[in-house]
Amino acid sequence: MLTAELRRAILTAAGRLDADPLLRPGPGPGRYASSLPFRLGGPPAQAAAALAARLTNEPWIAAAEPTGPGYLTVTVTREALAGLATRIPQAGPACAASDALHGRTVTAPAAADLAEQDWPGARAALAAHLTARLAATAGATIIFDAERSVVPAPASLTPAPAEPDSLAYARWYAGPDSVRFALARMPPGHAEPPRAAQIARHLIANPAYAVRYAHAAAAAVLRWAAALGSVPAGFSPRLLTAPPELALLDALSWLPERVAMAARRGRPDEFAGYLEELAARTIDTMSTTGFTTISSISSERLWLADAARTGLAAGLGLLGISAPNRL
Repeated sequence: MLTAELRRAILTAAGRLDADPLLRPGPGPGRYASSLPFRLGGPPAQAAAALAARLTNEPWIAAAEPTGPGYLTVTVTREALAGLATRIPQAGPACAASDALHGRTVTAPAAADLAEQDWPGARAALAAHLTARLAATAGATIIFDAERSVVPAPASLTPAPAEPDSLAYARWYAGPDSVRFALARMPPGHAEPPRAAQIARHLIANPAYAVRYAHAAAAAVLRWAAALGSVPAGFSPRLLTAPPELALLDALSWLPERVAMAARRGRPDEFAGYLEELAARTIDTMSTTGFTTISSISSERLWLADAARTGLAAGLGLLGISAPNRL
């Protein structure tokens, strides 16, 4: 949500609503860099300084300054970053939405052909489908091509397919969610398909498991707190200051921008990679004593757990993967 607002603020200041600010992470949580000044004409450092001067009027921006040879670096206020802990749960799945691709039209199949027995073919079909879903979330208009539409493979296959390296066998052995995530994270031209035994492992080292586990871990914090009578109530941004909490908030702030970037590049694998990063931040944070001591957990941390759960659920939903509350 925060990067979507920052995108609009920068482009409004530049008078280029049809451009891309090319945001990238800054040197710390709540800091963002843009290379837009290099594309505005004239000396980039002067363009960055002019943009910075206009952005300082935004109450949720703590600082804006030119850096390096012409980059614009923006720091949001502590309240704006911590405020994501309440804004994301309240927004629900819409926390991933933006208007970054407004005005663009994307043609895509209405469904992805996961019945393919060839891993590269299934990856390509799913990539086209997921790119359209991500683009729609980023504000693009989607035109579905009925001729390219297919019926996805069934969720389970019995008995086991004869070929252990086939996509059908992997779906039977590891389950459709694990296979779908493995397909989603495969980059174009990836030659070596994953093995069923790898993507079925219930280990944090397995990305297909780790992202869903992170959602379950955040849901568990809320479930345990509710069992003890604790529910998210008042909120004070100043109480979310621990490094793991700030890192998680920063990762969550990128959700709508990562959706738009992956859609623009036609690379849903990059969005899957972002979800892996968000999952790692969530697991790290939910493992700290501030979240494992449920009897004394603060309301602010309950909100943050709910924000992580909501953000991961939104991301998994865009990939067509379930977000379990227990694993």
